[in-house]
Amino acid sequence: MVLGCAAGDVLRVADDGHFEIVEHGENLCLQAAGPGQLSPESFAELREAVSHLGDMTEAPPNLRFIVVTVARTVGIPAIERVMDAWAAGVDEVEWWFGNGDHADASA
Repeated sequence: MVLGCAAGDVLRVADDGHFEIVEHGENLCLQAAGPGQLSPESFAELREAVSHLGDMTEAPPNLRFIVVTVARTVGIPAIERVMDAWAAGVDEVEWWFGNGDHADASA
């Protein structure tokens, strides 16, 4: 999980692993995690909840976190409604925008 960028962003990566975003792509990155592993059921529920947004939902096998890629054109209000509704049904989970430029997204 990487903070600060989304699928489709163009990055310049330094030898030490630090990166800068050269150009933002067409996607927003949403990330979710809790204090432990998320359940397979909560992952499946999120995949279903965001499926109509035209998403890509990924997680490592241990479900320590989830990453969702959504097109900027979906708009922040629609994304927040879906993510907030999903998070309300999962104990101690939090979600956030993984790329800090989400304010530039279509609303």
